[in-house]
Order: sequence, then structure tokens, then C-alpha cells
Amino acid sequence: MSDLPPLAAQTLAQDTHLTSQPSSAPATSFDAASRLYPQPHEHGIDDDDDRASISSSILDFDYVRPPRRPLPPLPDLRFEQSYLASLAPAEGVWWKIVLITLRDQVLMPLVQGVGFNLVLFGWRWWNRGVKFNGMGVGAKVRRWWWGVNNWKLPERA
Repeated sequence: MSDLPPLAAQTLAQDTHLTSQPSSAPATSFDAASRLYPQPHEHGIDDDDDRASISSSILDFDYVRPPRRPLPPLPDLRFEQSYLASLAPAEGVWWKIVLITLRDQVLMPLVQGVGFNLVLFGWRWWNRGVKFNGMGVGAKVRRWWWGVNNWKLPERA
């Protein structure tokens, strides 16, 4: 029992920065991590006599990764290639190039945006009218919730 205080002091000095051993290299974060997480060989975990207690089928198992299928080639999504392909029928005539450019870069995005917004506005208008007039569970719950909160229900059309 009298060996306990010196043993505790020695353990404390070995596990902390209280050791007086000079270091030639500066301390790094790797050094700190290696002190916090000791490697298996430092505690005899990796000894050969420990392997005798573990099944050899586990230790000698060689995992073979299945071969990967090759990925398909990536499509060329650059703007320049598709633009040049659409200009091929123009045959170098400047006004045809201008018409194709206006069609592809101005008119088509404008038509797509207007069409998309018309669909959204139509959906909102239709949904607003159906929201409270329906007989489904959702409409009944919505009318109940508006009544509980004393909100004014929209007039039925």
C-alpha cells in the first residue's frame, strides 16, 4: 500500500506534460492525438499470442470488392456546343443567325416563362375557389379551423 503514492505520481508524470524530457521537434496536433488515442501496439493488443484466441476465419478473411461498372460518358451540356449546332442551318447568313439567336435565347425562354406563370395563376385561382367549397375532409377541417379562430370565411361562389 505504501507504493501507491509514488506509482500515482509516476503515472501522472508520464501521462501529462510534466515530463522533463526535452523534445527536439516541435509538438504537433498529431502528437497530442497520439497521446490521447494510443496505437494498438503500445498496449500489446497486436501481439501474435492474442491471435490464437480469435478464429482464423475472421483474421484471414480477404474481402474482394466486386468490380464496378464503368460510368456512362457525361453529356456535353455546354451552351456553346448546342448554340453552334442550332446555327448550322443559318449557313453563315447574318440575318438568319440573328433570327435563330432571338428565337433560342429570347423568344423560347419568354414563352416558357409565360406558360409556366399562366399555369400557376390558373392553379391558384381554381384552388382558391375549391378550398372552402369542397366536401372533403381537408375542406371541412379548414372551415372548422377558420371558425375556431373567428376568421371570416370567404364568400361562396
